[in-house]
Parts: sequence; structure tokens; C-alpha cells
Amino acid sequence: MNYIKYTINTRTTACDDICYELTSLGLSALEIEDNLPVHDEIQGKDYEELQPDMPIDDGLCKIIFYLETKDDNLINKVKSVIEDIGSYSDIGEGTIKEEVLEDEDYLNKWKEYFHAFEVGDLLIKPTWEQTDTPKGVYKCISIDPGTTFGTGAHETTKLCIEGLQKNLHSGDEVLDLGFGSGILSMVALLYGASQVSGTDIDPNCVDAAYSNFKVNNLDTNKATFYIGDITEDKELQEKVGYGRYDIVVANILADIIIEMSSVISKAIKKGGLLISSGIIDFKEEEVKASLQNVGFKVLEINHLGEWVNITAIKE
Repeated sequence: MNYIKYTINTRTTACDDICYELTSLGLSALEIEDNLPVHDEIQGKDYEELQPDMPIDDGLCKIIFYLETKDDNLINKVKSVIEDIGSYSDIGEGTIKEEVLEDEDYLNKWKEYFHAFEVGDLLIKPTWEQTDTPKGVYKCISIDPGTTFGTGAHETTKLCIEGLQKNLHSGDEVLDLGFGSGILSMVALLYGASQVSGTDIDPNCVDAAYSNFKVNNLDTNKATFYIGDITEDKELQEKVGYGRYDIVVANILADIIIEMSSVISKAIKKGGLLISSGIIDFKEEEVKASLQNVGFKVLEINHLGEWVNITAIKE
């Protein structure tokens, strides 16, 4: 099935009126692209890492909707709506661009940007890509992140993988906080972990992670994944366990690491390691302080781009 994408080029001054009239015509799931400032309560809240860096607002706006089949009568009504609103509001260009999208392209366009890459002696590649194993690479993971976060290509994930490669010992038990696609849990098992557990707040992650385990012929009996907020959920904390893990890996936002630092401290063994990332550079000192406050000693700090890895030991 093909989709038809329609883009209305207008201005923010007319956006609300046009959207109202479009919904009256039965068009829903409208997309709006503009450079208006985003309020903290809408995106990011207190997490500065999630607050978008917006260009200067130029007053321009795009309103986008999709149809499964061409409907000239409906599009003529849309044009009439735009013309009517233009009689009392600044609509700018007021033009409509039409573009046909093939269903496969519509759903899978992002795959163009995920290709095989190496981290030390590990090759990570998408399931749909045939890749020869480079010289010096001894391990391989194939992954399809699906709708979850985690191809392994992001700087924060690479930092955590490097931490596991350096610090994990055969037989270690590992807790993966924010396991996503299961990439770090798979790396842990591949490098000798005896058992992995993981928590995430997205229910889609469980199926995605177990699917990736099966693609890589990894034993799903060695992995237990939970859905829930381990920071607040006492029952989940008990299921995950206390004083149990040799390594906790946390590739999540700095502020969330700070919030759950005491929970991490309770889950990890004395002498166990926390390998953390997802830490934007200007949050480094805050994360260090929060970990030190709950009994961790910082062993190593690494930077990749604007992201930071902190590896610390539970004293």
C-alpha cells in the first residue's frame, strides 16, 4: 500500500485555524513542523538532555497529513479552507505539496542510517545487512531494534560496551537498567556473564530483546527482563534483588541515574561495578556527587563527543 503525504506551507499565525478546519473535514493525526519554543512541560521537563535545541523562530509552519488514496474532492476543500483563512490571517505561501510514499519506505526509511560498525573486537550489524567479519573482530551481534531504542551505534551505548569489554569477568551477574533492545545484555552474555537481568519502562522492549537474543542464538533462560520504574516500585526492586550483581550497566539519562543511585547501590555487591552513561557532559559532576553519596568510588571517566561514561565501584 502507498501513502500520499500532503504538506501545507503556511505560517504559525494561521496554523491553529487551518488545523481546526482540517479536523472538521475528517483529517486527523496532523503533524506540525515549526520553530516555536517548546515548553519544558511538553518535552524534556527537568531533563535538559531532552530539551530540543531549536533554531530561531522564523514564523513559518508546515502542516502535514496523509491519505491512503487520492481524493481530489477533499483536497479541493482543503485548498478552499486555506483560501478562506487567508482572507483574514497571514497564511504565507498557502501552498500544498503532494508526495507519494511507498509503504515499505514509509516504515523502514530509518534503516538507511544503521550500518555495521565495530567496538573493539565486537562487530554489531543490522539483521538485514550481510557483512564480512573484519580482521581482528572475534565476536558478532546482529540486531533489529524495531520500535525500541538501542542499535548500539550511539556514543553512550559504545561507552557502555567498552566498559563491559574491559571490566566483565566470566561468571559475573549483570543488571541492565533501561535494557531497550537488549544490546548491552547480549554483549554481557557474549563476554561471559552467567546471568543478566534488566528493567525498562517500555513494554515493547521485552519482545524486542528476546527476539534479538534468538537471532543471536543466545540462551533466553539466562535473561530475565522486567517492566516498571525501579526507582519507585518497591516490589520490582525486590524482584531484581539486593546485593546481587557484580556489574550494573545503566545507559540512561543523567538525572535518572541520580534519582536511582540509591537503588543501584542496594542492588550491587560490595566491590561490584557500575558502568553508566547517557550522561551529558554538563551533568558529569552532579552524577559523580550522587554516586559518591551512596557509597561509590569513581574509578574511571571517559568522554565521547558530548557524552560521558562513569565507571564506579561499590565500596
